[in-house]
Formats: sequence, C-alpha cells, structure tokens
Amino acid sequence: SSQLSSLPLQILLYVNGIYYVFYFLATLAMIIYKSQVFSYPDDLLAPDLAVLFLMAILEVPRLYLGFKGNLTEAEAPLGLSLGLTVGSVVLCVYLLLWQTYVLWADVLLNSVLLSGYGLESGLKVMAIAAFVS
Repeated sequence: SSQLSSLPLQILLYVNGIYYVFYFLATLAMIIYKSQVFSYPDDLLAPDLAVLFLMAILEVPRLYLGFKGNLTEAEAPLGLSLGLTVGSVVLCVYLLLWQTYVLWADVLLNSVLLSGYGLESGLKVMAIAAFVS
C-alpha cells in the first residue's frame, strides 16, 4: 500500500502552529500597547480582543483536525480543518483591515499568517484529492 499523507502539509501545519503562538502573543501585546498609547475607545477594545481569542480557540481544532486527517489519510477531518481555515482567514482579515488601529506590525504579522493559510489550504486540497482517488 502506498502512503498518501503529505509531508509538506505536515511540516506546514507544525510551522503554522508555532507561528500562531508567536502571532497571538505579539497581537495581544500590540492591542495592549495600542490601548495604552492611543485613545482606544472602550467599546471597541472588547471586540478586537474577542476576535483574537476566538481565533485562538478556532486554531486548536483546525490544527488538530489537519494533523489527524493528514496522518490517518482521512478526508473528513482534513475537510473540516479546511472549513475552519476559512473561518480563521475571515478573522485574520478583520484584524488586518477592520480593527480599531492597524500598525505596520499588524500588517506584517497578518500577511505572513494569511500566506501560511493559503499554502496550507492548497496542500489540504491536494491531500484530499489524493485520499479520494
């Protein structure tokens, strides 16, 4: 029997997991910084923090299902992970474009994260196609 799981996908999932920890901590620190330095409206601080924490909560099952689906060569968990990736992309775009204050560091961090999501999604689609055929 041939092995259909994708090594590049597995590596990218691992790297994205490590990067997300850095991303979360850096974005949280920047939100705290912006709330101290700029006149951050109190009613807009909570939604920005909520999006960041919702994104972190979504990241755990997204990565778990991606790892599990790839290693077990099962298309269902990988497909669910792909669906959760779409949700993560939407939240990332919110933090890139629509949060109260967007610094150049926000643009850099979110651009790298979106690039990782894009590469990962392409590899997931290719892996699902290999598993189905």
